[in-house]
Amino acid sequence: MPRRPRIQLADLPRHVIARGNNRQATFITGEDYAFYRECLLDARAKYGCDLHAYVLMTNHVHLLVTPRKAAALSLLMQSVGRRYVQYVNYTYKRSGTLWEGRHKASLVATDDYLLRCQRYIELNPVRASMVAHPADYPWSSYRHHAEGKLDPLVRSHGNYVALGTSLVERQAAYRELFRYQLEPGEIDEIRAAANQDLVLGGERFKAEIEVLLKRRVEPAKRRRLMKRETSGKRSEQMSLLQEIK
Repeated sequence: MPRRPRIQLADLPRHVIARGNNRQATFITGEDYAFYRECLLDARAKYGCDLHAYVLMTNHVHLLVTPRKAAALSLLMQSVGRRYVQYVNYTYKRSGTLWEGRHKASLVATDDYLLRCQRYIELNPVRASMVAHPADYPWSSYRHHAEGKLDPLVRSHGNYVALGTSLVERQAAYRELFRYQLEPGEIDEIRAAANQDLVLGGERFKAEIEVLLKRRVEPAKRRRLMKRETSGKRSEQMSLLQEIK
């Protein structure tokens, strides 16, 4: 089956996942995490991408990125991937691939979905039982958003800025969002969109993206399922109306 074509649109956020080959560790020491951050910082400036949130896990990476040019995200990920592999191979006297093929990326709607996705990213270490609270994990953007610990990698999205009229208000409002875990259905939706290179958002947003791309963004199987669900709901509504009459 041919791979789904990339969605390459400028000025719209993407949730990016890059995994280690065969789920092997990509980061061993603190120096490894620090060097990957350095690679991201350099590539972000070079290719024109805004990094809104991130987490570096033991064997994979999550990023929330807005590319300012259509191809900027692919260029950033290629640059970071190659440079980091060279570092790992030299440092650990190894050779060969490190990453599991090309990165995955979903397009994220700039409404409630964006901060939900950002929470998903920064809560990864908690879901993995590595820490009890996201503030306890040093390799993510949580402290930047919630505690005001400046991270030069991060350029906060406008949705975060809208949380308050001052830094203190924003940080307090952001911390409040983390009082509760994401619902299982929300987690599944975010994962499915990212792993399948789909669009994370409502039906109207998806329709707008289809118009821009001039192609469908939902798999045919999912479209058939949605059509059956819609048809089923209409049948239930008709039956209810007949009962009322």
